[in-house]
Amino acid sequence: MSIIVGSLAIIIVSVYLLSIITDEYFIVSLDEISKRLRLPNNVAGASLMAMGSSAPELAIAIFALFAAGGANSDVGIGTIVGSAIFNILVITGVSAVANPAHISWKVVTRDIVMYASGVVLLLVTIYDGQITLLEALLYLGVYAIYLLVLYKWDAYVNDSDVIGMVEEAIEDEKCCTGVYYRVTTAISKGLGFLTGNARKSYLRAFFVSIAFVAIISYALAESAVAFAEAIHVPAVVVALTVLAAGTSVPDMFASIAVAKQGRGDMAVANAVGSNIFDILVGLGLPWILAMAMGSGVVHVDTAGLMTSALLLFGTVILLFVFLLTKLRLSRWEGWALLGIYAAYVVYIWLGNAQPAL
Repeated sequence: MSIIVGSLAIIIVSVYLLSIITDEYFIVSLDEISKRLRLPNNVAGASLMAMGSSAPELAIAIFALFAAGGANSDVGIGTIVGSAIFNILVITGVSAVANPAHISWKVVTRDIVMYASGVVLLLVTIYDGQITLLEALLYLGVYAIYLLVLYKWDAYVNDSDVIGMVEEAIEDEKCCTGVYYRVTTAISKGLGFLTGNARKSYLRAFFVSIAFVAIISYALAESAVAFAEAIHVPAVVVALTVLAAGTSVPDMFASIAVAKQGRGDMAVANAVGSNIFDILVGLGLPWILAMAMGSGVVHVDTAGLMTSALLLFGTVILLFVFLLTKLRLSRWEGWALLGIYAAYVVYIWLGNAQPAL
């Protein structure tokens, strides 16, 4: 029991600290770097900003591949796939419940098509239970094509504006949370002594944030494995649900804040855009790093991941169908997405529970 409570406590605290570091320091420093590099807003949003919001998932995927000789590599893959499912079903769902979203054709025709391509690539490459170097390079290649499309598509939604709006909305909500706000502010100020001002000392904040994200993500991955062993379920189940939801919760609150402002289309675009980065870079980059360290191929637990990957593909189709209904995501459709996620979590846990030894 002590292992269960201890590992779960570490998971909760780690997720909480990651949300502070990424939101208040890492993403802010990346925003400054993108301005210095004079990147177009759409490219900066889909690359540097996406990397900032997806840093925990990416770090967990990298550590899971190298820790314990790669024995828990499916923890990283599961976190990425589970986070993608959470983003589409929960973040999009709660955004629609908070305020029905009117979606533009560019989100449907470009982002969802690119996202669907990434999911198809995932299904094809994990089918045989192993990833080759060529397959891993394909992930980054498809993402490079996505960035090129964004660069040419001048009318794309400005992601950095979304981030700025969300930060302001969240800050307003924090003022009313009492103890939580005071504790968060104290921790943030403490971290600020090491990172410096994220706007002025952006390079310092960038590297210090990476160090913090790496250390905490390592603790998060190890705690997830310990928690899974203690409750007698496969580690990938914890990754698909607990870790995936935990690392995506900050994005959920951000999307709710944007939806309440009447910009539900931005919330949907943000969820889909994050998934594109998670799948193509969050999986492709760690696999390439693993092979560069001497691993000929990366083995994946097809049995544990294929169901979730297929559901991921199903969510693409479902979201596309919902959006085709007058390009509007209604409240009942939002509730339907949330109901599907609840059923998915129950199925994953009940279907993979193991008897205590």
